[in-house]
Amino acid sequence: MIHHVVGLFTHPDQEWREIRVDAEESVSHMYLTHTLILAAIPVICAFIGTTQIGWIIGGREPVMLTANSALWMSLMSYLVMLGGVAVMASFIHWMARTYDALPSMSRCVAFATYTATPLFLGGLAALYPNMWLAMLVGTAAISYTVYLLYVGLPTFMNIDPDEGFLFSSSVLAVGLVVLVAIMALSVIIWGLGIGPVYTN
Repeated sequence: MIHHVVGLFTHPDQEWREIRVDAEESVSHMYLTHTLILAAIPVICAFIGTTQIGWIIGGREPVMLTANSALWMSLMSYLVMLGGVAVMASFIHWMARTYDALPSMSRCVAFATYTATPLFLGGLAALYPNMWLAMLVGTAAISYTVYLLYVGLPTFMNIDPDEGFLFSSSVLAVGLVVLVAIMALSVIIWGLGIGPVYTN
């Protein structure tokens, strides 16, 4: 897994070809060896950052979460990320038929996981909760994720680059819808009184 992650940042086009060859695993094996590990990075970092360092706003004392609140929110975030990968993989699997590509579901999970790798690794910034750092790293992670999507999908699915552009645009649009749905669900849950609990 690690060599693929490094390869996606050093030579993405070539790495997508290698991932395509290596992606013949079961969905459960793909989740256990790749998705569960990568999705845990931002969750663990956010838990540590929000309970040990806290958000510094102006010249005030750091705002930290209680361990129970941070644990609950981290677990929910983890489940949402795993669910997001599954939704995106399912859409890619379904949409591939339109372009005469017939990837297995495990290949689609692999593609969704590796495409989201910059987002998962960007979660390292949560170790030091800072608004400007989060914005900078988040913007870079999103930009590189979109780049991996557009570069990787035609190669990974072995389809024409023009069709790959349309396919990638469809995947991006669905990804944005999933993101908005997650944000709306978070607002609803917080509105029910199940939100963060601060130490001060």
